[in-house]
Amino acid sequence: MQADRGQWSSRLGFIFAAAGSAIGLGNIWRFPYIVGENGGGAFVLLYLFFVVVIGLPYMLAELSLGRFSSKNPVGAIEAVKPKSTWKLAGLLGVITGIGILSFYGVIAGWTFGYIFKMAAGKVYGFEAFVADPLWVIILFAFFILITTTIVYGGVEGGIEKWSKILMPILLVLLVGLIFYANSLDGAERGLAFYLEPDFSKITGKTVLAALGQAFFSLSLGMGLMITYGSYLSKKENILTSAIYIAIFDTAIAIMAGLIIFPALFAMGEDPAAGPSLVFVVFPKIFMQMPYGLLVGSFFFILLSVAALTSTISLLEVPVAYLVDEKKASRKKIVWAVAGFTFIVGIPSALSQGSVDFFTNFGLIPEFLTGPDFLSQMSFIFGDFSLAFGALVLSIFMGWVWGAGNAADELQQGSPGFVRIRAVWMFMIRYFIPFVVFLILLNLFGIFD
Repeated sequence: MQADRGQWSSRLGFIFAAAGSAIGLGNIWRFPYIVGENGGGAFVLLYLFFVVVIGLPYMLAELSLGRFSSKNPVGAIEAVKPKSTWKLAGLLGVITGIGILSFYGVIAGWTFGYIFKMAAGKVYGFEAFVADPLWVIILFAFFILITTTIVYGGVEGGIEKWSKILMPILLVLLVGLIFYANSLDGAERGLAFYLEPDFSKITGKTVLAALGQAFFSLSLGMGLMITYGSYLSKKENILTSAIYIAIFDTAIAIMAGLIIFPALFAMGEDPAAGPSLVFVVFPKIFMQMPYGLLVGSFFFILLSVAALTSTISLLEVPVAYLVDEKKASRKKIVWAVAGFTFIVGIPSALSQGSVDFFTNFGLIPEFLTGPDFLSQMSFIFGDFSLAFGALVLSIFMGWVWGAGNAADELQQGSPGFVRIRAVWMFMIRYFIPFVVFLILLNLFGIFD
């Protein structure tokens, strides 16, 4: 193992880092509005079911391949099947990491900017805010800089160290905001919508939405868990660690709903407000609340911390690839990858009204996504590339490497895995590729 690679120093550090990679704006921004659009409690139960039967088994496969090879996604595939075209699946994961970080960092910058907008009471005019080219690029650059500084410190001294700091901060902020939101008059109506399932609201669309959310919320499909798994020792119990990661990720999403729905119903707002929920609807709500400016500032600090735990892992995937395969120095390559990602992200930063060309880019048809460059990048890398990568990787892990070999790796350090070995092998060979294929078809509106 190269000196530059590093290894997790503790199980807790690995779990916090891997859970942090999964916990992001998808849990605190996307999850609540998807719940709101799909009927509340019944969707939540479906989501939890799919995390257990789809997300967790697939995560185990990625972690096992990473630990087996001690490599990034490309190197892991090369270790199993040398000089084959299968390594393109790993390369797709590396490119996907850069692609997602390029637009995700822009949105993360908005959340950081809103901390100060909230504190100053200037929360209106979201469209004008994201159309200001100077501020969005400064905020984007700031977020990339913070992310780069952490990844520069390496696996143990950077990612693991900061994950142990950021995750407890995230949990404290969540718990505090939950208590506050549920103390508001009318909050119980939001809890009823969120926690009492109405199964009459379940449709095929609801099932597919829950399936996609469960899969994507765990950061699966771009080899991120392969990369994090590559820093594990052979003694690590992958099964219990993966369960803890899934519990952390899911708990954060559920806790976010315990803030958002009580607050929405207490203020008489629509739970199906869509993507504008966090940046348009919620600031308006905060302005009407007791201590609203302070609470709102803490809410956007929460979002920024969640975003940072994800951007760290998104940068680590391409960095690990270049450290492993090109024998590059981590210290040098981190800045090079971050600089390249920042340049790639500038069109997304300028696509919300700053530059008409990027605002109405329109390469992908509007029935699939919005015409702006950021939305197009989100569809290509945040939706399609993840699903397609997951489909190819699941086939590779289940059939080319072989479910038996993957199961053997999982059993090292995880004696309890033997009880579910046969079921897991069936899932990774047959069920998961089929389900991911359905997610892929759904992205293109096939079932509409």
